[in-house]
Amino acid sequence: MIGRLSGRLDYRFDDHVLIDVGGVGYIVYVSDRTRMSLPETGQAVSLFTDLLVREDLLQLFGFSSLVEKEWHRLLMGVQGIGAKASMAILGAIGPEGVGQAIALGDWSSIAVAKGVGPKTAQRVVNELKDKAPGVMAMATGPAAPHPSTDVLVEAASPPTPQTDAAAQAEALSALGNLGYTPADATRAIAEVLVEEPDAGTSDLIRAALRRLAPKS
Repeated sequence: MIGRLSGRLDYRFDDHVLIDVGGVGYIVYVSDRTRMSLPETGQAVSLFTDLLVREDLLQLFGFSSLVEKEWHRLLMGVQGIGAKASMAILGAIGPEGVGQAIALGDWSSIAVAKGVGPKTAQRVVNELKDKAPGVMAMATGPAAPHPSTDVLVEAASPPTPQTDAAAQAEALSALGNLGYTPADATRAIAEVLVEEPDAGTSDLIRAALRRLAPKS
């Protein structure tokens, strides 16, 4: 299994690139976002990869992060989502967007991807909603409690002893990976805990995202 390629970017096309690794050229299929994030032709490049094996086909897919690669693996496990549809979803809204859409149950964001209809998008959300928190927290590995989390949460309203500190830390990490500041993420989590002191990781993330979403 080829899990990562590092070499020279020889050329790029609409949906794939060629990476020279020690004189051997590997064709790697990538999403639009990953392709646009790559360096100029001739420069060094490194991608995480996933190998698709079929009777008459071998295809390498490349990803700029382990989070993107993990979402591709999970999306491929949903009925109606093949490699092309998975890359379309990741290219349209990015791995962070996929996590947020699934956590919020926002299937319409998934459906913006080319070739993905409403029913398939709903299936993606329903089947992967329990996986979202773990994947969203992958960017920083196992989450460690933020130094200021306990202080800020207590200032808002002390959680009951039943509150799982690990769930708070994982939710804080996931929100941070989506670009929210520690202060905003902690405040949102604290607000959720006031109403739902026993909330688990998934519920914390979903409810916190609703509070952090721009008000229309």
